[in-house]
Amino acid sequence: MSIEQSSPNRSDRKPRVALVFGGRSSEHAISVSTAGSVLRAIDRDKYDVLPIGITHEGRWALTSDEPARMAITDGKLPDVAHVAEGVDGQVALPVAPGDREVVLTEPGSAPKALGEVDVVFPLLHGPWGEDGTLQGLLELSGVPYVGNGVLASAAGMDKEFAKRILASHGLDVGRYTIVRPRDWETEAGRAAVRERAAELGLPLFVKPCRAGSSIGITKVKDLADLDAAIEEARRHDPKLIIEAGVTGREIECGVLEFEDGPRASVAGEILVGEGFDFYDFEAKYIDSSDVKIPADLTAGELAEIQRQAVEAFEALGCEGLARVDFFLLEDGTWMINEINTMPGFTPISAFPKMWEASGVSYPELIDRLLATALRRSTGLR
Repeated sequence: MSIEQSSPNRSDRKPRVALVFGGRSSEHAISVSTAGSVLRAIDRDKYDVLPIGITHEGRWALTSDEPARMAITDGKLPDVAHVAEGVDGQVALPVAPGDREVVLTEPGSAPKALGEVDVVFPLLHGPWGEDGTLQGLLELSGVPYVGNGVLASAAGMDKEFAKRILASHGLDVGRYTIVRPRDWETEAGRAAVRERAAELGLPLFVKPCRAGSSIGITKVKDLADLDAAIEEARRHDPKLIIEAGVTGREIECGVLEFEDGPRASVAGEILVGEGFDFYDFEAKYIDSSDVKIPADLTAGELAEIQRQAVEAFEALGCEGLARVDFFLLEDGTWMINEINTMPGFTPISAFPKMWEASGVSYPELIDRLLATALRRSTGLR
């Protein structure tokens, strides 16, 4: 098999960043929007960028470097298919340690070398990307990448195991029950699920166990609506989590890895737009919901959420970055809602906005994440 071109010596060029986005999960559009924001902000004097999109079907495609086409505009969601260069080309990342060459293959043409990459920036949300699968591929290839490793990514994606780990460190994660696929396959199993849910009280939140961006979530105020909520969540994940509702303020905190260890940002408070019962997908990405940054907290409250955010980051063995979502309960205590190991980088995303309020600009944030990844080895560490 012939290759059309070779890459220059690594020492003679800027670091090459492969930006990987899109993916097969229901969060595809949010990932595309995130990639557009990063493309717009990354320092082109310091880094060369190779944008690679993964279609809904799983094809890795070379895409145009046009951030404006990747934005959510007038409620219309972006798609890798709209920015892919060609409908048949397939991009392949290196598969052997020490090999950094990215290759494009197209029907009827010789493979084309796109040059070496020094680091991958995975901007995938949800399964098949944020959950440790892509991270495992990159570990096998020996290619450095931004963000969390295989275990932290997998545990952070699965709400059950994230809660188990966090609870083992003494962090409050609230009351919940898990619905596994087999639990919903028989009438006896469904009856047991209904009974466990009823014991949690109302309201309930029924969620896909391994998804984000508030996709597939239903707030249940009447147990008569429970079955429909479960069926909706099962459209996105056969494994579900049912959580007891709580009364409190929704507060988020970002964690970023520095040379001396992880640090927490200022906090942000979610202000759900009028007419929305909770922070669902439409409220988060389409409507006028906002995150107040910094959140109106006392010095003691801020110190405590920052302490718990860093503790959660370290409990899961996180690297690079994470966003930890909390409830500040009526009695003044904190409860962790979830940890997000690849928080959004869209223009309205809380993570970059919280760090900007903490003194780290959006371009500086991207640069720090890339620099941390380039310093870090793959494999056991």
